[in-house]
Amino acid sequence: MSPKAPITQDVMTIPRKLPDGKINLVGLTRDRLRDTLIEHGTPEKQAKMRTGQIWQWIYQWGVRDFAQMTNLAKAYRAQLAEHFVIEIPEVVTRQVSEDGTRKYLCRIAGGHEVEVVYIPEEDRGTLCISSQVGCTLTCSFCHTGTQKLVRNLTSAEIVGQIMMARDDLEEWPTPGAPKDETRLLSNIVLMGMGEPLYNFENVRDAMKIAMDPEGISLSRRRITLSTSGVVPEIARTAEEIGCLLAISFHATTDETRDVLVPINKRWNIEELLTALASYPNASNSERITFEYVMLDGVNDSDEDAHRLIDHIKRHNIPAKINLIPFNEWPGAPYKRSSNNRIRAFANIIYQAGYASPIRKTRGEDIMAACGQLKSATERARKSRKQIEAETGLSR
Repeated sequence: MSPKAPITQDVMTIPRKLPDGKINLVGLTRDRLRDTLIEHGTPEKQAKMRTGQIWQWIYQWGVRDFAQMTNLAKAYRAQLAEHFVIEIPEVVTRQVSEDGTRKYLCRIAGGHEVEVVYIPEEDRGTLCISSQVGCTLTCSFCHTGTQKLVRNLTSAEIVGQIMMARDDLEEWPTPGAPKDETRLLSNIVLMGMGEPLYNFENVRDAMKIAMDPEGISLSRRRITLSTSGVVPEIARTAEEIGCLLAISFHATTDETRDVLVPINKRWNIEELLTALASYPNASNSERITFEYVMLDGVNDSDEDAHRLIDHIKRHNIPAKINLIPFNEWPGAPYKRSSNNRIRAFANIIYQAGYASPIRKTRGEDIMAACGQLKSATERARKSRKQIEAETGLSR
């Protein structure tokens, strides 16, 4: 298995032209919202108060029509409507799995489409959101990774996915009604399309909005950002977002990880583990999650399990390991490890003192499972041979 897969593009910002017309207030930080209101006629002395009022209408109550913002003067509401809009991604299709998982195909500016998945469980409801159209990475086991990168999502398009899901779940509270602490959408995972740390500023701003106590009000410990290992941005994630961290690890040697997760050619396992060991929020109560997809005959041996434990122990990283049965997709160059092999791998990790849950596959019947996110309208179909050739797996 020679590593021929191309290394990820070094894309920190994808230039894009915003649509002409009224300014969308969704996605603006509090400071930017205040400045924007002042620029369009709000008196500076009133701007802080107006920002707070508008913020609550948008993010606490889910209101999109300025006319409904009844604690603002009627003339001021008309002034806002003249200059601004409150817009989120448009739902193109909505699929519901047999297990209750919901997959949304959402259209954003420019006509591009991204996928969002809601996973209901007994004690939580998790929304898996995207940060890019397509992906900068070329992880050979990931269906999403076979779609070329189109552009970064804006902060409005990222937080808009949360707002769209709350619309569908009918979860916006009613102003004046008793507060209901039950949350259908209680957790966010940045594990959809794209590499979040190659779109850091937009992801940060969107998550700051999601965590704001006067809006959507999700705890930072309810948000998990998953990265394939953009080492320079890891410490910054803790400092500027403060959320939990998950790592798409998937291999225990550089030779294998170079193929499975090609970003490893830029920042190898040792560099990645060193960065994780100093992650400021890492603790026993906020462990770093190692995501490990189980691929038959590739990374699922007992030796791999022992190496994984050695890596974590040597760097003294508080960790749990999520074992992910591979979700096969048309043309996939890998097969899922057997249930017995996955259980044996998990037992080795458990005996070493680490949590090793085997992730239950959700939404597989609607291609919403982990690694399967991909917009059907934007992909060019590839044969198994083409994918194997690109990832260096052809014999």
